[in-house]
Amino acid sequence: MNRKLSSILFLAFVVAAISSYLVYRIAGKQMHPALGPTTIHIVVATRDLPIGVTVRDTDVTTGQWVGSLPKGAFVSTKEVVGRGVVSTVYEGEPVLDSRLAPAGSGGGLAATIKPGMRACAVRVDEVVGVAGFVTPGQRVDVLVSGMGPGVSQSEGPKVKTLLQNIEVLSAGTNFQKDNEGKPVQVPVVNLLVTPEQAELLSLASNQGTKIQLVLRNPLDTQEAKTPSIAMASVFSDSNPALKPRPIAKAPVRVDRPEPPHVYLIQVFNGDKRTEEKFTAAQH
Repeated sequence: MNRKLSSILFLAFVVAAISSYLVYRIAGKQMHPALGPTTIHIVVATRDLPIGVTVRDTDVTTGQWVGSLPKGAFVSTKEVVGRGVVSTVYEGEPVLDSRLAPAGSGGGLAATIKPGMRACAVRVDEVVGVAGFVTPGQRVDVLVSGMGPGVSQSEGPKVKTLLQNIEVLSAGTNFQKDNEGKPVQVPVVNLLVTPEQAELLSLASNQGTKIQLVLRNPLDTQEAKTPSIAMASVFSDSNPALKPRPIAKAPVRVDRPEPPHVYLIQVFNGDKRTEEKFTAAQH
């Protein structure tokens, strides 16, 4: 009986201990609720900030942010005022350091130019510029067409892909004056190029040629090998790349000396016959 009573008491003690632990856990959660996510204040934009503008006091404010601090975020508006925007910041978005130019570089287009690169302005037609087909951040190919040096009139104008996979910095209009002195809007696109590519664009634009931009997929970075095409090949039915025909040369006449005349004389002396050959003298 004593062993049986001891077993029952031990089992009752184990059940009581487990029940006490569960009651303690439940009561502890009710008395000490879990803390919520941390709320901090960071700098956000009060309006859309396009590329090239300089951040002003009225462009930013501080707002509540729930969770961990984003990488490159600011907690004070004094840290961003006066810096240029290099990537568009939309209203209500956090202002990150990666979207701003370095402190002291100012705003404008110059702040968006990468080290070692140049911004080259290119005039384009209204279809490309005004219609909005070319916007900042897109990739384009640069085509030039016209009567270049060494091109015959029979072939007509030629077109050639001058540059490929070029980034667009900005697209807008530039005011120039016409022959009467009135201002005229001219679509202008600024391209991010190397110094060597800037020289090519400048040379091509000053030779009376027309520059055209062709949009390309930003993920397509492979350069295409394309030959220049002449107007004559466009209207050719057989060969798309018409080559100029070689000019036939007249045969060269070579004066050869005439062979000398040979005279054969037969001499009869009785029953003997002899032959003698004589060559006529050349005059």
